[in-house]
Amino acid sequence: MVTPAARREAVAHLRTNFEVSERRACKALGADRASVRYRNGRADDAAVRARLRELAAIRRRFGYRRLLVLMRREGLVMNHKKFRRLYREERLQVRRRGGRKRALGSRAPMAIPQGANQRWSLDFLSDAFADGRRFRILACAFRGIVSADFRGS
Repeated sequence: MVTPAARREAVAHLRTNFEVSERRACKALGADRASVRYRNGRADDAAVRARLRELAAIRRRFGYRRLLVLMRREGLVMNHKKFRRLYREERLQVRRRGGRKRALGSRAPMAIPQGANQRWSLDFLSDAFADGRRFRILACAFRGIVSADFRGS
């Protein structure tokens, strides 16, 4: 028994089935009598919960902060922390949006060049001099059928 509600139920079970006093049942279970006698004094929020569910159904992408603004416009006076608790207990959390859209399916293979100068590539090449200085060059090359102009005779 971990929760106070479970302890209250166990004490009530002992009292009814074994006809023992509250004091003896609490002592047998190791429960505090004050927690057994505790009555929740929290106000009933059924109307607020119902209206919250209605608004959340209409405004699906609104979170609790925006719904609280709408409810305050209707005259609700409530602490934002209590409103957040009700929102969470009703399981109205808005799911996070997904990431960016990616291409679906398989990509088409690159077309094979049919003639000269149909596909070019650019690339940076880097190297270093003997004294340690680095340099970079932009190299461009074409891919495809080599024409007679570039064969070198």
